[in-house]
Amino acid sequence: MNTRLSPKQIGKRILELRRLKGLSQEDLARFLKIPRSSVAQIELGNRNVSVIELIKLSEALGFSLDKFLAKEYKVVEKIDIVAEAAPVRKDVRISVPRFKADKLRNVLLYILERCAGKPNVGETVLYKLLYFSDFNYYEKYEEHLTGSQYRKLPYGPVPQMLDSLIGQMIENGQLHRIKTEYHGYPQTRYIPLEKADLAIMSAAEKEVIDQVIDRFSDWSAAAIGEYSHKDMPWKASEEGEVIDYELAFYRESPFSVRTYTDEPEQP
Repeated sequence: MNTRLSPKQIGKRILELRRLKGLSQEDLARFLKIPRSSVAQIELGNRNVSVIELIKLSEALGFSLDKFLAKEYKVVEKIDIVAEAAPVRKDVRISVPRFKADKLRNVLLYILERCAGKPNVGETVLYKLLYFSDFNYYEKYEEHLTGSQYRKLPYGPVPQMLDSLIGQMIENGQLHRIKTEYHGYPQTRYIPLEKADLAIMSAAEKEVIDQVIDRFSDWSAAAIGEYSHKDMPWKASEEGEVIDYELAFYRESPFSVRTYTDEPEQP
């Protein structure tokens, strides 16, 4: 593959993404099924990366190959707090998500306030709690909660921009990341260091988040991952592409959270 990038450029990007993700070289080596020393050589630019390894790295570190191989690619994107959009007509549905970093930050803190003490709630479960909060709210109210975009990756729907946001929150003293083990598997956990600002959440938003937490927060990573793979938005999306929120309206039981009624035809 002609990446137009030198091995040192590729290695530097992999190193920065691994650190942003909170993974050790050993964690990455275990995922790639190669020695840790090989990961070190890749990051130093002393070893070429095969196409298969690059695909596996994109899965482990959550990046798009097209973007990763672009000359102008930046590992850490600046996160700006997006002001609430101007009021729109109630009969207009906004299907294109508008990312709200401050809302996602506080939703994340709120979920962790309620769930960080549960030993099963590592990064994998946390991602799914965010996914179901966002898609359940959209299905129910036809509005976006955090506006996060989720990409279909092998281990389940992953919110884009979350790694960058978490990195900022750790740097600002809002979160603490720890590496541990759960049932013999490595686990990344996050501890909230401040309380969520509930004033920026509506009662309906908090209710949907609470319902997701009550339903799924005791599930194992394997169980909630398998369940999310049966959800229509995931099933109807292609590998690697952004999952369309509109697909939530094609859900059936037990995934659907909205009561649909047949409206009478207008005369």
